[in-house]
Amino acid sequence: MSALPWGGAVPKRLFTPREANSALDQVRPIAERLVALRSEMRELAETQGDSILAIGGNGVGYAATDLKAAQGGLEQLAEQTAEALRELDAIGVVVKDLDVGLLDFPGLRDGEEVELCWQVGEASVAYWHPLEAGYRGRKPIDWDE
Repeated sequence: MSALPWGGAVPKRLFTPREANSALDQVRPIAERLVALRSEMRELAETQGDSILAIGGNGVGYAATDLKAAQGGLEQLAEQTAEALRELDAIGVVVKDLDVGLLDFPGLRDGEEVELCWQVGEASVAYWHPLEAGYRGRKPIDWDE
């Protein structure tokens, strides 16, 4: 449950497989954006590291400018990433891995709470796993709603 500013709590949303798949129209572009943002962040972090090495090797001029640009870019990407995470949280989706766009939709199977699992690149929400199992415990969704 998420805490509200006045101390209450918002109940966690539970998805049926059908609802999770319907939500993909909204979720997919956000998740794809997250994966792209993380890729850009890795590239900028590498540039930042190269600039730091260059500065340490007395290449202060251009390297310092590159470092400042990389830092500013990383800050913007971090803000965009945080916004995308807030959007997914508002939908009720749990982000498990930013780099590959692995998401879980909380759900119920035979009265037990489970996670309906989806990853960027998959056509639909077709897998589930027990809460404690994680990605390695994924199984095909085998129940009707």
